[in-house]
Amino acid sequence: PHRSLPGVTERFELFVVGRELANAFSELTDPIDQRRRFEAQAAKKSAGDLEACDIDEEFLTALEHGMPPTGGLGIGIDRLVMLLTDSASIKDVIAFPLLRPEPSASTPAQADSS
Repeated sequence: PHRSLPGVTERFELFVVGRELANAFSELTDPIDQRRRFEAQAAKKSAGDLEACDIDEEFLTALEHGMPPTGGLGIGIDRLVMLLTDSASIKDVIAFPLLRPEPSASTPAQADSS
């Protein structure tokens, strides 16, 4: 949560050489609020929601014992590779080329006919 604005999360993005490299945010460390959220998720799971989670008692115990404010940081490996290889497009560094769309063979012919 935000340090001074209730209901708001602090968030920032790391940019290096004009490219987004990471996304970061503050974490919820209020054990009472977190328990309510876990209970709501557990109720959804009981109702059949396959993406809902159970109550994480160990995590709640850590919060209750005074877990300090924490944050999450997500660094995209593909974005880091873009930086290190000076690639202009994320499509050039995708680790799974089968996920990249193949250029259409009809695209150049269509451009010539117009």
